[in-house]
Amino acid sequence: MGNIKDIQENISKVIVGKDETVLLTVVAMIAGGHVLLEDVPGTGKTVLAKSLARTVDGTFKRIQFTPDLLPSDITGLNVYQMSKGEFVFNKGPVFCNILLADEINRATPRTQAGLLECMEEKQVTIDGATRELERPFFVIATQNPVETSGTFPLPEAQLDRFLMKLSVGFPDRDEELKILERFDGGSSSKTLEKLSAVVTLKEIEDMHNEAMKVSVHPHIRDYIVDIIMATRNRRDVASGVSTRGSLALLNCAKVLAYAEGRDYVVPEDVKRLAIPVLAHRLILASGYGINADASGIIQSILDEISVPTEVF
Repeated sequence: MGNIKDIQENISKVIVGKDETVLLTVVAMIAGGHVLLEDVPGTGKTVLAKSLARTVDGTFKRIQFTPDLLPSDITGLNVYQMSKGEFVFNKGPVFCNILLADEINRATPRTQAGLLECMEEKQVTIDGATRELERPFFVIATQNPVETSGTFPLPEAQLDRFLMKLSVGFPDRDEELKILERFDGGSSSKTLEKLSAVVTLKEIEDMHNEAMKVSVHPHIRDYIVDIIMATRNRRDVASGVSTRGSLALLNCAKVLAYAEGRDYVVPEDVKRLAIPVLAHRLILASGYGINADASGIIQSILDEISVPTEVF
């Protein structure tokens, strides 16, 4: 049976370094959520998404978001066929296991909202008919924070649908050298094409079920609630983390503990996940979407709140 370590090792054949980002992306998938990758061009956001897709034995689709993209381009639509004398549903790219929503902030709010029901309810409703999406269904969305011309910032409701917001970041000097050595005379796309699946969809489901059995001490739950409440009682935060965010932190902590080979959650799991799971859910008093400030607020809350000291 494949495991999380197998997934990480397979992706590392293409992605040099960035072990933490890779691990957290896998954790989000196992937890049943979705990931928003925000970074400048050329840092490997799309390659990471494609590598994960090839690592899992499931269907993969990519949508390049543009201002003229329509919701039906994502979900599909009913088309009248003269030969049959009836409407036939043509499935959109959302009917897959792993969906790459590339440059999601380039689409209009109406089109962005087309993903809402898909991400949260795992279903699509068109002309009154509801169709279930494939399971698991995992969305990796990317956006470039540098170019703002012609973009539409994701609204609060859309951002809250993402389990985590991650940044790949630039490689350090040693990682940059390894990249040059590994892909000298070739490209990452050639290596990517050689990747084969190491886990099945059934194994992903089994890992999720096992991870949800990880025990959480009442003191850990108290610690999570203390963090959430602190986000709701600050002058520099207009709206704190929702209940969806607290559940997301709890479930991700379980999956991270499972990935580390433990059947119990420790405070370090919560601290490690707090910023990627909670920061993008804050609405700041100084304006929405200032991610650096939001991350700093979460970090200051972690510094202020006492950590459970009981031996787990």
